[in-house]
Amino acid sequence: MNMEEFGKNQPKYVPSELVNCSPNTCNPTYHCYLIELTQDFEHDLSVHDILLALRNELDSEITGTPIKLCVDGGNLSVNLRHVEPIDLSPDEVQNCRRFQTTLFRILLNREVNKLTSDSDDFSLGDNAEIDYLLLPAILKDQRPSNSIIDWKSISSVPFSSESTCECKDHTHYVRTKNGIVCSCKLKNSVVFTPDNGTIHINGAMELNGNSRQQHQKGKRDTTDKEDFKIDPKIELQKSLLRGRGGVFNVKNYLLKGNRKKLKGPSIDYPCQLPPELCDIIMSPIAINTIYSFSFIPSIMHRVESLLVAFKLKKLLLDHCVQNVVPICKVLEAITTKECQEAFDYDSLETLGDSFLKYITTQHLFKTHQNLSEGDLSEKRKQLISNDVLFKYGCRRGLPGFIRKGIFEPQQWLIPGEKSENNLLKEELVNGVKPKVVADVVEALIGAFLSTGDKEAALSFINWIGIEVDMNIIPYERHLSFVAEKLVRVNHLESLLNYSFQDPSLLVEALTHGSCNRTEFPKAFNYQRLEFLGDAVLDYVITMYFYNEYPVHLLSAKFLTIMRSISVNNECYALSAIKAKLNEHVLCDSGVEKLIAVTMKGVENLSLESSFGWELETYFSQVLADVIESIAGAIFVDSGYKEDVVFQSIRPFLEPLVTPETAKRHPIQELTELCQKEHYEMKETIFPDPHDKDTIQEKVKRIYYEHTKKAANKDIARKVASKEVLKLLNS
Repeated sequence: MNMEEFGKNQPKYVPSELVNCSPNTCNPTYHCYLIELTQDFEHDLSVHDILLALRNELDSEITGTPIKLCVDGGNLSVNLRHVEPIDLSPDEVQNCRRFQTTLFRILLNREVNKLTSDSDDFSLGDNAEIDYLLLPAILKDQRPSNSIIDWKSISSVPFSSESTCECKDHTHYVRTKNGIVCSCKLKNSVVFTPDNGTIHINGAMELNGNSRQQHQKGKRDTTDKEDFKIDPKIELQKSLLRGRGGVFNVKNYLLKGNRKKLKGPSIDYPCQLPPELCDIIMSPIAINTIYSFSFIPSIMHRVESLLVAFKLKKLLLDHCVQNVVPICKVLEAITTKECQEAFDYDSLETLGDSFLKYITTQHLFKTHQNLSEGDLSEKRKQLISNDVLFKYGCRRGLPGFIRKGIFEPQQWLIPGEKSENNLLKEELVNGVKPKVVADVVEALIGAFLSTGDKEAALSFINWIGIEVDMNIIPYERHLSFVAEKLVRVNHLESLLNYSFQDPSLLVEALTHGSCNRTEFPKAFNYQRLEFLGDAVLDYVITMYFYNEYPVHLLSAKFLTIMRSISVNNECYALSAIKAKLNEHVLCDSGVEKLIAVTMKGVENLSLESSFGWELETYFSQVLADVIESIAGAIFVDSGYKEDVVFQSIRPFLEPLVTPETAKRHPIQELTELCQKEHYEMKETIFPDPHDKDTIQEKVKRIYYEHTKKAANKDIARKVASKEVLKLLNS
């Protein structure tokens, strides 16, 4: 089966807790959760709590997960608190569904021309559909002991001009499109006009709609009748309604920093208009209630996402070792960068990728003791490449859980609204990118690791389809030499702060492939240990950063950047130079000369740190390799204990990079800057007569160029990029 076939017809999961699959009973029971809103921003309106009523009960982990919305000027904290269930009659359910459907149509600008339609059926249905209730709650200090629901607001729709009036004098009546009504019914009402759309009315003022209004200099004075294009034959009353136009513009409040700007101007504006134009949709309903409901699409989208993550967590726990991984970590693991929310899977994917590389490398090293480093690398690729992880993820149905794309409130399905789009069908996910599925597999591994449970992570790896053997297998070699005669074992053990049980591992870790000694067996060199040590260091350093800087994990690509700065050949080569390991490498004269060239190039370089991309001259790959091979030797000798490796190698890497000292690689930084500013970057690489590479970086539009000669193109590109960055930032 090819890659495209694996990605086809993947089931998409819909939270069953939000689906009404119950038979049509007389008085259905609803499980209730109070959506408590806490405002941490300034606004002329305050938010009110809202009641969420469902036919299915939510798990306590769902309700216990806090939700925070990014609102202009601050945050809105959301807490779900379980309250007593309620039994509702079919008529009450119908009224509740009519209320929420009408209000959300107003807020989301859907079918505003049908708001007064009587054709909608809001009765209980027998078909499975997205169906739950979102109801206004009575203010906390006004709640009676026996009820929490604001039934008065729910009864605001459908509006009836014949309904009982609450005012005392009944002396002020106005003409509307609904007929003659008492003016008190227009206070705290939502009206609709063809030209102005939906408007919330909060009062009236005494003005003569037939009199002329003064305008700015140069403009003809007009009457309200002329402004609103009312038939001249109609005599306007002396009242104008004072309101708030457009009610509210519903946003995606889950966006990180609420960065997405709405298209067009805000539609929340003060206005006044004659009552003759008004078609009353809802009355009475407080503007604070409408304002509070404007946050609901974002809140419920997060609740829906938590429910999907909870379903995936249950699936994982049914097949993997029991683990207390929090649902928020599962949600993080299935959230792509395209969602642009406060979190995504980047850090967990980096952590999981590092562990997967580490665990499979260890497995291959132990079970294939006669294979070379090249063969081991090929086998690892066959085990954990993106294509392989994609296939494994599809076989386990992971694509249906992945969250992709920015949430668009206008596309949110209004609960209980009867439409073909709302009826649940077996949806399929197609065209999912293999890289995204592979990333989610690794992020889920990272989610298990984030709790410190490697056993659970291993169980997941085996369940997904990657079989690894973690049993201790003796490292078998047939050697006939005395280690102390070849390397300074005692000195190196003191340097490493580690005593080898098998010093021959130290000899192997320092032996380059060019070394041809009679006492060594065929193909005896550090490559296998270097293959192992590379993966071990990658994992322990990544895990260190993950645990050391949890606050910074919300920053975009923080863990990936810190890992790339510390886990690279340049960093390791500088660490080896600082520790003078170059004096202990067993190699031929050709490699010795290359090491000498490296040492000459760093004579004037400060070695206070081993990160920051300081090297601007040639460095021998051997120096980087021996850091990794020594790490591999300690790992094997200690019985495969990665903490022992980190304790021994960490002093060579000190001081480790911190968020404050981190520097991006110059090539990467320049590339991203050019992409951001839409500059065109051009590279030219050509050899000079001395077999050195030259590179020039050209940034068009703001044009800068730098030419650098170096021993290889990577160093030339790096140094040239540094110089161009200086010019661009000057």
